[in-house]
Amino acid sequence: MDPQKLRLYTALAATRHFGRAANQCHVSPSTISRNLKQLEEDLQTTLMLRDNRSVVLTPEGERFLQFARESLQRWETFQETLNSNAAELKGQLSIYCSVTASYSFLHELLTQFRGRYPGIAIKLHTGDPAQAIERIIAGQEDIAIAARPDRIPGNLEFKSIAQSPLLLIGPTDDHPLPKAAHPWHKCPVIIPEEGLARERFDTWCRKQQVTPDIYAEVKGNEAIVSMVSLGFGLGLVPEIVLKNSPLKGRVRPLAEQPDLGPFETGICVLRRRLKSPIVSALWAEIL
Repeated sequence: MDPQKLRLYTALAATRHFGRAANQCHVSPSTISRNLKQLEEDLQTTLMLRDNRSVVLTPEGERFLQFARESLQRWETFQETLNSNAAELKGQLSIYCSVTASYSFLHELLTQFRGRYPGIAIKLHTGDPAQAIERIIAGQEDIAIAARPDRIPGNLEFKSIAQSPLLLIGPTDDHPLPKAAHPWHKCPVIIPEEGLARERFDTWCRKQQVTPDIYAEVKGNEAIVSMVSLGFGLGLVPEIVLKNSPLKGRVRPLAEQPDLGPFETGICVLRRRLKSPIVSALWAEIL
C-alpha cells in the first residue's frame, strides 16, 4: 500500500480534523478527504464517521490505524537499512517524554547524539508520562522516556537511566493546607490520573486499608506540583520532578512517607524498532 496514503490517514486519525491534518501534511483538506474515501473503497468498510464538526474512528478504523502505523514503521526501517552504509545517517526520530524528562534526562542525551548524527531530525512530543509506554506500543513514537512498569510487555526493551522515589509533597508553611489534619491520608491529596505512580498509591492504600481524601486526579506531574504550591492539597510526584520544578521553593516533602517501592525511569522502545539504524543509534547512546 502507498505509504503516503497511510501517512495521510494516520495524520487524520491523530488530529480528528481534516483542516489540521491537511496543514500537517502540506496538502489540501480535499486531498485528505479523497484519500480516506479511496481507502474505504479499497477496504470495502467504513474507517471513520465524520460530519462538519468531528471525526470518529470506527472499530475497523482503529484496527487499520494500528496496521498503518506498523506498516509505516517497517517502511521507514527498510529505507534506513538501505541507507545505513552511507557516510552519515539521515532521517527522523520521534521521542516522547514529560516536560521534566525533556530537560532532566533528554538534554544531555540529545546533545551527544546530535553531535554524532547531525543528519537525524528529532521530533519531540511532551505530555503525561503515564501515556509513554502506551504510545510506544501503539506505534506513535520511536522511543519514550517512561517509568519502568512492574511487568514489562514482551515486545518492549527498557534501559534504566535513573531511580527517583515517589514522594508525598505539601505546601510550605506560607501556604497552609485547607482542613489540615494528621495523619497525612486525612488531608486532601492530588494524585496522577493513571500510570505507575497511581497504581503504587492505590496498592499501598488497599494494603493499609486506607481511604484517601482524593481532591483531584491530574494528568502530568508538573500540574500536581503547581496545585500543591497553591495549597489545594498534598501531592504525589517522583523526586526528580520536585528537584527540577520552578516551584520547588513553595513545596516540601512530608516527613512521613508511605513506602511505595522503587520508581525507575528509563528509555523504552519496541523490540522490532531496534532494527532501525536510527533508533538503534540512539539506543546505543544509553549506557
